[in-house]
Amino acid sequence: MYLSENEGAKFWMGVLSDLKSRGVRDILFACMDGLTGFPEAVRAVFPQTKVQLCIVHMVRNSTKFVSYKDLKAVCRDLKKIYGSANEEEAMDALEAFGEAWDSKYSMIRKSWESHWDDLNEFFSYPEEIRKLIYITNAIESLNYTLRKVTRNRNAFPDDDSIYKIMYLAISKISRKWTVPVRNWGVIVNQLSIMFGDRVKL
Repeated sequence: MYLSENEGAKFWMGVLSDLKSRGVRDILFACMDGLTGFPEAVRAVFPQTKVQLCIVHMVRNSTKFVSYKDLKAVCRDLKKIYGSANEEEAMDALEAFGEAWDSKYSMIRKSWESHWDDLNEFFSYPEEIRKLIYITNAIESLNYTLRKVTRNRNAFPDDDSIYKIMYLAISKISRKWTVPVRNWGVIVNQLSIMFGDRVKL
């Protein structure tokens, strides 16, 4: 378990370097929610890893300051971007989004454009793989459970007590991780074709 008061590139570099020294040889995809320094650290330690920003986080951040009366229409137009069949279509949808909404919400298009290099990765893959890499739900669920466990305690006598409660919570949560990923056989075959020897069965 890695604890730090600050999560920057240096912290993430340490975490990833430790994972590598413990035997992680390769990571195909890293789906993340915009943590400061994380994409740079991933690329430094595992240079072949494809980085994908979480689309759900991007949409949430985009709509944070959208008025309620515009929210449904803005979300519909954002979906045209990330729901596109390929990157070219997505760029056209982003351009159309700008034409429709720049007069009211110009920062949304600017944000998508500035993050595009970490958003566009999933357009390179079939739908089954896209579903795996465009959202961080699995880790969000784990983080939510861990926050809930620690929030229910007023104080911890020492760091070891935090580690113990986290370990017990993760052990309990991991019992639920038995549901297979839908179309896993298809996904593995697609990954094998796209990544060759990097996919170990």
